[in-house]
Amino acid sequence: MANVCFLLAGGYEDSEMKNPYDAMNEAGHKTVVVGLEKGTELKGKKGTAAYTSELSISEVKADDYDAVIIPGGSAPEALRVSDEVVEFVKQAHEQGIVIAGICHGPQVMISADILNGVNSTSYIGIRDDVKNAGANFLDQEVVVDGNIITSRTPKDEPAFIKEILNKL
Repeated sequence: MANVCFLLAGGYEDSEMKNPYDAMNEAGHKTVVVGLEKGTELKGKKGTAAYTSELSISEVKADDYDAVIIPGGSAPEALRVSDEVVEFVKQAHEQGIVIAGICHGPQVMISADILNGVNSTSYIGIRDDVKNAGANFLDQEVVVDGNIITSRTPKDEPAFIKEILNKL
């Protein structure tokens, strides 16, 4: 089974964390919630989900994982300003590890400079940012390009989860 890292900060879109997290666990994969600090309670923006970071970003190495999942909401904005998060995502990409971002999740990919020349999608509010990062923006429920998987909104979660599971 695969080791799956969820990069998380407070203010994430509840279902974009809960549904992929539950699906990975149900499929038998080993999941870990990684935050900026270990042991922090991270609440979703709608208040229907809460997770505690099991490891801090300074404790993890990209090659320990088979996939990195970045839920949307306002959490990616908090994550992308961390040099350690950006370096972790860069290293994961260089190693061909699955990197999946939904909604605002691609903001972290933008900061890691891994979307140049990649087919990608995102929440429409960051569409121009994705394009400016060099990606070919596609308005589709899920876009898979190599090891990168992106989706737009909570309604796209079933397709997003399916493609992550397919890659694993």
